[in-house]
Amino acid sequence: MATIFTPTNQKRLTNIAVVRLKKGGKRFEIACYPNKVMPWRNKIETDIDEVLQTPTVFLNVSKGQVAKADDLRKAFNTDDATDICKIILTKGELQVTEKERQAQIENTFRDIATVVSEKCINPETKKPYTVTMIEKAMKDCHISVKPSRSAKQQALDVIQQLKATETFKIERAQMKLRLFIPSKDGKRVREKVKKTNAQILSEEFDCDLEMTVVIDPGLFREIDDIVKMETKGKGQVEVLSLNTCGDDDETE
Repeated sequence: MATIFTPTNQKRLTNIAVVRLKKGGKRFEIACYPNKVMPWRNKIETDIDEVLQTPTVFLNVSKGQVAKADDLRKAFNTDDATDICKIILTKGELQVTEKERQAQIENTFRDIATVVSEKCINPETKKPYTVTMIEKAMKDCHISVKPSRSAKQQALDVIQQLKATETFKIERAQMKLRLFIPSKDGKRVREKVKKTNAQILSEEFDCDLEMTVVIDPGLFREIDDIVKMETKGKGQVEVLSLNTCGDDDETE
């Protein structure tokens, strides 16, 4: 019976996602597990071993052609396979079929709509939009998605695009905070907080100052910095609600 010889520089892999990078005049490829490339790029997955099917750099994954050490050194100034895999994984192009690409786009589109729905409200009703309503608005505005970027990153852009339309009313849901300020710093902090356009709901002076405010989420870091700096770290900022939809309607 004849023996089938497989060259030692070839490895056969199946059910893979291929990431490709052209560098130094050659094309290098790595074999990854399906659905692991994007979590790595979005810093959700941090274990490289969970992403790579093998820490091997190929010239052609489908043919099992392994790249030579000399070619790797010329292109990447190193022959450390794991380091090179990380470079290709970060900068390379993910190879997918048209069917897989379409499914990825549809999933990302819905993920974006979900994030927008969680972060925004209808300014007229003070209620959140459903995911389906956001999806329809995105389609009406011909908003396209970028599979290489996370849904959260793209959602912030989508919110701005929807706000720019005249037909769809939308704004970020507000955050409700409680501020605890030492008495000697109270007046100074209060004036600075007011200048940020924060809406002050209540104030209580009982030795120290306790304020409840409603802000745009984009102001949180500024408010937090004001309290920390002006009180030299003795003040506190407590988040009461991440999404305040109305006067008495809060979503934690």
